[in-house]
Amino acid sequence: MLEQKMFYDSGNELAAYAAKQINYHVMGYYPITPSTQIAENLDLMGAKGEHDIKLIAAEGEHSAAGICYGASAGGGRVFNATSANGLMYALEQFPVQSGTRMPMVMNVACRTISGPLCIKGDHSDIMYLLNTGWIILFADEPQMVYDMNLLGLKLAEAVNLPVAIAFDGFFTSHQKRRCLVFANDEDVQKYIGPKMASDNQNISSLAKDSATGENCFYSVLDLAHPISVGSYMNEPDVINNRYQMHLAMEEARKKLPGLFEEYESISGRSLHLCSGYCHEDAEILLFILGSSYHTAMEAVDLMRKEGIKAGVVTLYVLRPFPAEELRELCQNAEVIIAADRQDSYGAGGGNMSLELKAALQSCSHAQCKKKKVLTRIYGLGGRDFYVEDAVAMLKEGLSENAREFDYYGVTEGVDGKKQPQYFKPLTKEDTTLGLTTCIFDEKTKKMNVTGGNLRDLTAMPKRIAPGHGACPGCGIFVNLNLLLKGIEGNVVFLFHTGCGMVVSTGYPKTAFRVPYVHNLFQNGPATLSGLVEVFHQRQKRGEYPQGEITFIMVSGDGGMDIGMGSAIGTALRGHRMIIFEYDNGGYMNTGYQLSYSTPKGAKSSTSHVGTAQYGKTFFHKDTPEIMSATHIPYIATVSESNPTDFIKKAAKAGAYAKEFGTVYVKALSACPLNWNDKPNLERSVIGGAVDCCYFPLYEIENGITTLSYDPEKNGKKIPVTEWFAMMGRTKHLVKEEYKEVTESIQNEIDRRFARLKARAENPLL
Repeated sequence: MLEQKMFYDSGNELAAYAAKQINYHVMGYYPITPSTQIAENLDLMGAKGEHDIKLIAAEGEHSAAGICYGASAGGGRVFNATSANGLMYALEQFPVQSGTRMPMVMNVACRTISGPLCIKGDHSDIMYLLNTGWIILFADEPQMVYDMNLLGLKLAEAVNLPVAIAFDGFFTSHQKRRCLVFANDEDVQKYIGPKMASDNQNISSLAKDSATGENCFYSVLDLAHPISVGSYMNEPDVINNRYQMHLAMEEARKKLPGLFEEYESISGRSLHLCSGYCHEDAEILLFILGSSYHTAMEAVDLMRKEGIKAGVVTLYVLRPFPAEELRELCQNAEVIIAADRQDSYGAGGGNMSLELKAALQSCSHAQCKKKKVLTRIYGLGGRDFYVEDAVAMLKEGLSENAREFDYYGVTEGVDGKKQPQYFKPLTKEDTTLGLTTCIFDEKTKKMNVTGGNLRDLTAMPKRIAPGHGACPGCGIFVNLNLLLKGIEGNVVFLFHTGCGMVVSTGYPKTAFRVPYVHNLFQNGPATLSGLVEVFHQRQKRGEYPQGEITFIMVSGDGGMDIGMGSAIGTALRGHRMIIFEYDNGGYMNTGYQLSYSTPKGAKSSTSHVGTAQYGKTFFHKDTPEIMSATHIPYIATVSESNPTDFIKKAAKAGAYAKEFGTVYVKALSACPLNWNDKPNLERSVIGGAVDCCYFPLYEIENGITTLSYDPEKNGKKIPVTEWFAMMGRTKHLVKEEYKEVTESIQNEIDRRFARLKARAENPLL
């Protein structure tokens, strides 16, 4: 056996450590709970110079999958990690990877598919991967996550198919255990072996090497033998392609036992297609996946003490499905409880229940077909599974009256019970106080605002109640309340996923006194545009009362990265609505990973500071300038440090949205937890961002730029290092060793502000 050492780590940490030891070429990723720690840990190790993996933070999971595909086509060894809706967003890309026979490894920390939004663990995501042509291994403990990550890459390259390593989110992903890892990275790399390519550069193809008989891999970087990857196909080529994928999956089935034996010889740990406990003489079996298997084993011990011959079986390989081996484990049981942590709605069972029934039905022995299979859907939304639950399932299976299909652990509702209304609805009259008035000047093509006195605006009732769970000092609701002070009349909100949504709508309560909708990061603007248009259509057809509504989509926590395409499409179509971005400079709701609006040099959980890295390596995203290219009628930046300016721009935004089309407003929003500063000082920190010109205040009205505040002119301009010194995330940049970085940031800020001033001075720009 090879030398090993002991770690006390979680499944996520061990997946990252395995990737570090393999030293992949590229990891394309996007943060999503509960798999994010994998990228975070790899970034931390990279900052220390412990690997050479190029970590590429995509703007969404779909692009992350594309990054991985492109790197695979270039012959690289490629790695990814995702969960739940991240997997769903990228789903279109997975058959591309397998259909063009590009090997790679992706970890899936399994989690509930939304909606409604839930971030806890079940198996509703991984089952969507069953028909994509990926090999799927399922680890039930952290040690197995590590082992499968090493074996998985070797398997992927042996049969030219991508491999997914699945495990229970928030259970296996976060549970720390004592585990063994190989002591030397070189031993791991020797075990995996070189990846030989047609260009002989130790990279990637589907043909067998004529000399060795081993797989080598085509690469689009083999310029001497140019190839086309992903060609257009019709029949019979497509069916032939699919047949070849089938043969590759069958080849994986044949290779796995040998790979298991080889891995055991170097590690001392045995891996299997499936496994069982007390199954040999069991009269009743529980068939269950993942970490619940260990819980079920304890339940079996308790039932055996009562004289009940119970057992439990599990799978470690979902694709290729080990039907024969599973049948062998189940051969003596009369009753099998198939416990699924997801449901294939309307099919009478989850996917593993259906697979088990098919495996038994296809058996040539009549006894297999006579077995009684009962399905229980359990543990959805991360609901804990205790020993008592496993005992209850098994005992229920012994009953002659047990239902063939049922949910376990459902709480019965009360028929006819209405959801309580926590707040008195705000009427149009309540919020139309005449505190601000906007009149469009046809001559200047600008909206003139009167009113907006801060003292008078205290009379405006709050559309968002104080009953939310945001952190002390959080800027989200400060900014939203300032925005709403300038907008009179009826309002409808759409929030996409983020801190603002999570802390204000914990079921069954809500902090909103006005109508509210949620959709996912990547689709908020499009969703609200559909709501806007149905409102106008229903009014047009006489189905809805006449009157005005201001529709506001609230984005933040990196939502204008993954949701940028949807926002641009909405703006180009010109729906009458406001896109409001609270920019807190990171993916805060997943624990502060870098977003494209994070300041260059800032440290985050995916841009660590170390000997090989100084924080985020590229400049912050200028979203208002991107949106200006869509030529929407109104764009504005606002700040809580300048409240009067904020409220007047909010009034303009509401007027433009009602009359002319899409409006975009951006506020810099404080996040003391992740900015690592003091909650009671956030207004001064935001003011520092404005005064150093990192976040300039301006508006673009029908294509004409107006500078709202010039710190240079007012004698208040400060260097960016003074602002950086206010926050723990950027405080390190003040040190002399980072002078070159801060100079580049200062130069870029000055350049952008100079261009902005030049535009403001030009009557056409």
